[in-house]
Amino acid sequence: MPSLLHDPSAYDTGDDVNLGGYAGSLVTYAAGVGFLLIAARVTGRQLPRTYSTRDLVVGGVATHKLTRLLSRASVTSPLRAPFTTFDAPAGSGEHVESARGDHGLRHTVGELLTCPFCLGVWVGTAYVAGLVAAPGPTRALAAVMTVVAGSDTLQHAYSRLRGD
Repeated sequence: MPSLLHDPSAYDTGDDVNLGGYAGSLVTYAAGVGFLLIAARVTGRQLPRTYSTRDLVVGGVATHKLTRLLSRASVTSPLRAPFTTFDAPAGSGEHVESARGDHGLRHTVGELLTCPFCLGVWVGTAYVAGLVAAPGPTRALAAVMTVVAGSDTLQHAYSRLRGD
């Protein structure tokens, strides 16, 4: 019986899953984290032993908002356009898009850019790295994204109350 290590087609007999692209994105992510750790060490920065609850809550909300902006917002569609195809408007200034192609780098990047859950890992990592490398600007950007997320929530609540 063939193993996945020797025969990737044993996992996906219909060749529907972009295993090579996913493996590439995992390697890229791991390399990026490794680079961040090396950069911290070279510059003498220490990773915190703990994080404040405030940083984690604000960071969680900010990561959510920034990933929605990057992965779904109509205003950021020019950033995704080389890697995606427009499918439909999604309301609230968002688009539904699909990754271009079936496999390869363009498709893999397109999948990453259209998946807020996938992109959240990258944005969350950047946020935590930012707390180490540049805490002031990182917290300021996180505060902006958190305020915008709160505003969005109120906009949706207001629209529902009015029956819009």
